[in-house]
Amino acid sequence: MAASPYRPHGVVPACLMPFRDDFSIDERALRSHLDDLASTDGVTAVVVNGHASEAACCSPEEQRRIVDIAVEQIGGQVAVIAGIYADGSLPAAELARSAEAAGAHGVLVFPTSGYISAHPLSMVVRHYGHIADACSLPITVFQYPEASGHCYPVSTLVGLAEAVPSIVAVKDNARDIQAHDRHIRALSALSRPVNVLTTHANWLLSTLALGSHGIISGSGSILAPLHVELWRAVQSGDLHRAREVSERIHRAASVLYAEPRVDQHNRMKEGLVLLGRLPRAVVRPPLGKLGDDEIERIRAGLVGAGLLNASDQAGPRLAEYA
Repeated sequence: MAASPYRPHGVVPACLMPFRDDFSIDERALRSHLDDLASTDGVTAVVVNGHASEAACCSPEEQRRIVDIAVEQIGGQVAVIAGIYADGSLPAAELARSAEAAGAHGVLVFPTSGYISAHPLSMVVRHYGHIADACSLPITVFQYPEASGHCYPVSTLVGLAEAVPSIVAVKDNARDIQAHDRHIRALSALSRPVNVLTTHANWLLSTLALGSHGIISGSGSILAPLHVELWRAVQSGDLHRAREVSERIHRAASVLYAEPRVDQHNRMKEGLVLLGRLPRAVVRPPLGKLGDDEIERIRAGLVGAGLLNASDQAGPRLAEYA
């Protein structure tokens, strides 16, 4: 089917998923979080059902409900991109079909984790083909690092883009500056160019300087204003300003993406609690509550980034969603 005109670009944060103490989804807090992101001047879209929102721990029914809420809450302000997190092509296609029915503007397709290191072009095209046949939404491909075993070679990305016209963008998490450069060059040179957006949260400036078409990142859930500042500085050619903003991002990102990296979105939730934007930082098992020492490191990172005053004692501001 023909893709809609929407094309991911600019600053695209991936939202977190607020949970209550019983691990159920806190829809009130989710609506507030979505509003925060969508109202950030310069944000062009918001991703739901990604890694940042713990999609792996959410049922298909919950994932569909999350898309419904996002479209209802912010679909009139910015684009809503629905993550498609499923191992099989048929359930992935069903999620994409329901996302389109809900009013989403695009989908972000994750690799099929059940087929690690087994991604011949024919298999990848078959998977994305099922999704493209199920909906007319533009598709963003999630490119993983080579070490993950889920990385598509450049030739596969090019072949996939040529075979599936609905593909309009790649979220590139290559974690290799030379690979990122190759992806931008190869996909931009196609007769139907494909946008490459960076998700390298610790070194965004370097990747934007290569010509990335935007930023898609879970760290945008907390750093979206700084991502916008950096994006605008790079687009205007203001290297001095870009370096200043990049340093502020680094002070926070170096804490949020500390080892173990599996806790990165856990830390972002704690950061939003410190900023008064979430009521609690509950994560679903097997993730668990962070210790006080780590929360203090997160506070220090936010202070260093200029997002929080050292004396701030902010509280949740969710009264309007009661």
